Amino acid sequence: MYGKSEQRDDYQDVPRPVAAMARDLLDGHHIPPHEHRRAQLIYGTTGAITVVTGHGAWVVPATRGVWVPAGLTHAMTCAGAVAMRTLYIEPQRNWRLPADPTVVSVSPLLRELIDEATRLPVAYEREGRDGKVMDLLLLLLAPHPVPALHLPACADPQLLGLCEAIRQAPGRTWTTAEAAAYTHMSARSLQRRFTAATGLSLARWVQQARLVHAVTLLARNTPVTAVATGLGYATPSAFTAMFRRALGTTPSAYFAEGEGAHLSR
Repeated sequence: MYGKSEQRDDYQDVPRPVAAMARDLLDGHHIPPHEHRRAQLIYGTTGAITVVTGHGAWVVPATRGVWVPAGLTHAMTCAGAVAMRTLYIEPQRNWRLPADPTVVSVSPLLRELIDEATRLPVAYEREGRDGKVMDLLLLLLAPHPVPALHLPACADPQLLGLCEAIRQAPGRTWTTAEAAAYTHMSARSLQRRFTAATGLSLARWVQQARLVHAVTLLARNTPVTAVATGLGYATPSAFTAMFRRALGTTPSAYFAEGEGAHLSR
């Protein structure tokens, strides 16, 4: 797009600290696991993107992006049509960004700068107007807390089957006893090992899995009523209340609010 390559490998060794690429991707488009030399900000102005690394999965709407450090293996899947506007940044250029994958909240100003960056020539003038656009863009990528929809990876091989079962049937209600029976553990052992393996309690991990599923459906314009019913909630208001408690906003506002340029692990 904009007369530039849509191949990520063409942006890794360009003679500028920041390179920006634009691609329009269809619902369900999947990019398999890969890595690259530069760090990357994965961002879409429409739909939602699920980014998966060894640390877990993040689901981000158009108000957020995912920071992927250089050399980290990651994959991504689109929910809804995604206008992806991604940045490739030399690792040493922004020391304020952490060494682990994180979520970046994209303010209206940052969004416009990212979009403008994708339109600039790869070899933009560093000392002119285009260079100042890139400098301001990097300045706005500063670490501050922001709620992130993150489903941590499981580090315990014996619990992987349970985690996959939860992901495959997010509307199912899992009691501790049912999950313990599934894994052939005692309830106490399951709770202890699950928290150690994921950093979350079983109940919280199930809720996060439901939220990940919900956001992907909402990105495809599935009505809130249908999402709530599919996840086992008695009413849409009950689902909305859970969504607000977890993410600090309503399902509709989650895709519309800008919250400033912040980061969260």
